[in-house]
Amino acid sequence: MPSIALHARQQLALTPRLQQAVRLLQLSSLEFQQEMREALDTNPFLEYAPTASDAGDGASTADGADGGDRIATAPESADASNGEVGALPGESSGSYTAELRSPGSTRQSSYRGGEDGDSDAADWVRVPITLREQLHEALRLSPLDTPDRMAAHVVIEALDDDGYLRQDLAELAEIEGFGMELDEDQLRVALRVVQSLDRPGIGARSLSECLALQLEAMPADTPQRDIAYQIVTRHLERLARREHGELQRQLGCDAQSLQAACALVRRLDPKPGNHYGRADDGYVVPDVIVRQVRNRWVVTVNPAIEPRARIHTLYAEMFARSEHTSRSPLAQQLQEARWLIRNAHKRCETIQRVGECIVARQKAFFQYGEIALRPLLLRDVADELGLHESTVSRATGNKYMATPRGIFEFKRFFPRELETRTGGTCSAAAVRALIKEMIDAEDARNPLSDVALTETLGEQGVRVARRTVTKYRQMLKLPAAELRRHA
Repeated sequence: MPSIALHARQQLALTPRLQQAVRLLQLSSLEFQQEMREALDTNPFLEYAPTASDAGDGASTADGADGGDRIATAPESADASNGEVGALPGESSGSYTAELRSPGSTRQSSYRGGEDGDSDAADWVRVPITLREQLHEALRLSPLDTPDRMAAHVVIEALDDDGYLRQDLAELAEIEGFGMELDEDQLRVALRVVQSLDRPGIGARSLSECLALQLEAMPADTPQRDIAYQIVTRHLERLARREHGELQRQLGCDAQSLQAACALVRRLDPKPGNHYGRADDGYVVPDVIVRQVRNRWVVTVNPAIEPRARIHTLYAEMFARSEHTSRSPLAQQLQEARWLIRNAHKRCETIQRVGECIVARQKAFFQYGEIALRPLLLRDVADELGLHESTVSRATGNKYMATPRGIFEFKRFFPRELETRTGGTCSAAAVRALIKEMIDAEDARNPLSDVALTETLGEQGVRVARRTVTKYRQMLKLPAAELRRHA
C-alpha cells in the first residue's frame, strides 16, 4: 500500500558565494580582469580603487566600507626592487605584462616600473612586423599600375600565415568588393610579383613550388642545384620515402652528387612565412612574478592583475540609512559586491600560495633549467597546502609565472615521473632536456638515431622505451636522424 515516510540524508551544496569563488579561481588573468571590469560597470556599490601611480601616495589608504572589502595594491618592498633582484633586467616595483608570440617571432614584454610608473619597456621593444605588412610595404616600392597593384594586394591578403597561397586563383577572381574586376591572368601575374617581393618561397601554392622558388633564387653555380631542383619538382615523394637508389637511377647521377643535392634540399625552408610576426598573437599576463632576492626565491602576485575594486563608501552609507529590506535588489547587489571583493582577494592568495609551493618544490629548475625539473603531482601540492586537489587544479589552469628563465604555465612544473635504473625517479621534462642536449652535441655527419638516444639514456641510468624517445623528440620539433644529417 502507498505510504508516506520521512528520510534524513546529507547533501553537499555550494552556496552562491562559494560558486563565485570557484568560478573566479579557474579564470585566466585576462578573463578575471574582464570579470572585474564588468562588475565595476554593472554594480553601483563598486568603484575603481586607484593605485599609487594613478592618484598619488594617498590612494592606497583611501577610505572604504571596511578593511576587508577593498583590495588596493601596496608598493613592493625595497628588497624586491634593489640591485639584487636577478629576475628581470632593469625592473623595479610595478606591474608586469607579457605577450607570448608564436614560434618564429619574438616575445615582447613590458614591465612598468619606477616610482612614477613612466618607464615602459614596450616603448623601445620592436614589435615584429607581420608577413602581410612586410609584403604591402615592399609592394609600395614596385612600379606597378593600378590594376596590377590591386591584384597584388588581393594575393597578399589571401596568403596564409606560413606564406602559402592555398586558394585557387579562379576563386579569388570571383570575389567581389575590390572596386574593379580581376581575371585569373591578372592574378597569376600578380602572384609572380608577390613571390619576388621578399623571402623566396612566399606565395607558393605547394611545398614543391615553395622549395623550387628557393632554389631558383640561389646562384646558378650552387653545387648540385639542378639535381636538387629536379628532386623538389618531380621526385619529392621519393625523397620522403628515402628511395635513394631509385632517385639515383631516375636522375642519372652518382651517389655523391645525390647526397649533396639531398643535403641542399634539407636546408630549404618549408614554411618561410613563419619568420614573420603573427597578427593574431595572443597575450598572456603572468599571474605571479618570481624574483631572486638575497639568494632566496620570492613569489609575488603580479600587481597588474590585482583587482582594482572597492566598496563605494558614499553609496553604501546612503543605502544603510535608507529604508530597505534584505531581499531588495540593491541589498543583493551590495552583498554581491562584498562577495566579489573577498573572493577576488582569496583568489590572489590561493594562486600565490600555489606558486610559492611550486617554486619551493622546483627550486633546482630556476638554477639549472628544465633538466633539473622534478616529478610533481597536483596531489603533492594539495597535501602540503591543505587544499583539495580540484582547487589546486583550478589554481594552476591557465595561470602563468614570470621567471628569470622566461614565462611558463603553472602546468609546466608538473612533469610526469619516470623510473631510473637505480630505482630512483626523474621527470619526463628532464628526459626531454637530455635528449635535446644530446642532439645539440651530436656529430652532424653521424647524427644519433632514436635507438642510439635510447641506449645513451640507458647508460645514464634512465630507462625509457625507444617509442617514448621518438615521441619526446617530436615534441621538441626535432627531425629524425636522417633529416639532421649534413654532408
